[in-house]
Amino acid sequence: MNRGELLDMAKQYVTKDRHNDHGDLEKNFDKIADLWNCYLDGSYISVADVGVMMALLKIARIRSNPKNIDNFVDGAGYLACSGELSSK
Repeated sequence: MNRGELLDMAKQYVTKDRHNDHGDLEKNFDKIADLWNCYLDGSYISVADVGVMMALLKIARIRSNPKNIDNFVDGAGYLACSGELSSK
């Protein structure tokens, strides 16, 4: 898979209607941030940080299995979502 195909796949993932399966993107990331903030006890995680941290999770998975293209696609998608939330 080349970089254009990977980004096209990530675009398909983040632009199709996933609301029915996963709920509203910002509300979902906000809830994740709330839970992470409680767990971290004193550190602050913003809504946009959620996508960045999820991308880091995908990067960690890439280190374990660099042949799993889904981790690259998902990482690009999470960063795109955080970019959108950051630009609001």
